[in-house]
Amino acid sequence: MIFTETPLKGAYVIDPERLADARGFFARTWCRREFEAHGLNTALAQCSISFNQKTGTLRGMHYQVAPHAEHKLVRCTAGIIYDVIVDLRPGSGTFRHWFAAELSADNRRMLYIPEGFAHGFLTLADNTEVFYQISAYYVPESARGVRWNDPAFENSWPAHPRILSIRDSTYPDYAE
Repeated sequence: MIFTETPLKGAYVIDPERLADARGFFARTWCRREFEAHGLNTALAQCSISFNQKTGTLRGMHYQVAPHAEHKLVRCTAGIIYDVIVDLRPGSGTFRHWFAAELSADNRRMLYIPEGFAHGFLTLADNTEVFYQISAYYVPESARGVRWNDPAFENSWPAHPRILSIRDSTYPDYAE
């Protein structure tokens, strides 16, 4: 795997290193030793998928607070997403900064999202599926969110969402 740290400390774009031959290719997408060598959390409590029928579906920006904070490893297994993270760690040098990457079934790229980050994505194709590896169990009482277009983050999206849940569209302005 090829680990590329993003401008947000602790968050990585991870590309599979393909071993190709006439049959196609083989690539590792998870190795505890490699993740530990980069100082990343290797705990795994659950895996989830998100299937999205239509282009322009936005999910996010979600996170869980302590003691149930979670890191995620996200990969798009069908279609394409514009994946966005926001650093919500108050002591971080990149507090309230954001980063985005295009993840697709074709590029097989992954995004490692540390604890303390909000995460969301916009689908760029119909029938898009996203696979999550998550370090903590989902605890509804610890679930939080920030609005996808909150001016506190000054993030940009490639398009305005066409499908968005009421919950995701009505988060209040971010307050430290």
